[in-house]
Amino acid sequence: MDLVALEELKRLKYRYLRSLDLKRWAEFETTLAPDATADYGEQLRFGSRAEIVKFMRTWLESDIITVHHCHHPELEIDGSTATGSWCLDDTIIVPEHRLMIRGSAFYEDVYVLGDDGWRIARTGYQRTYESTMSLDDMPSFKLTANRWAAG
Repeated sequence: MDLVALEELKRLKYRYLRSLDLKRWAEFETTLAPDATADYGEQLRFGSRAEIVKFMRTWLESDIITVHHCHHPELEIDGSTATGSWCLDDTIIVPEHRLMIRGSAFYEDVYVLGDDGWRIARTGYQRTYESTMSLDDMPSFKLTANRWAAG
């Protein structure tokens, strides 16, 4: 088992999530292979890195807050390719619409090793659950910090 490659793959997935949540689009793009594909559900399928990044940049650029946590990695390496399964817990807060989405899923990834290191070639998940709640239903909920809010 290549322990160095395992650690590199973990760091790659964590960088993908961190750069997504911090909206660091140039860094997010570097986690994906140029011909990467993504399937986040029936309405969210993308055929290239450019499509994935464009969607994320467009839909998450406002004051939407996202937090993605992946854990329990199961990684298999076969030379210059690898596969991985990850448990995802995520929270999305949309202050403009007074909405919070919570969910969990299992990511299934394919990775490729190139001259510049490991990249995600295919990613996607299947939801185990997704819930929505109105922030108006939680009178005590108060957003006290939001680095994305205007002003």
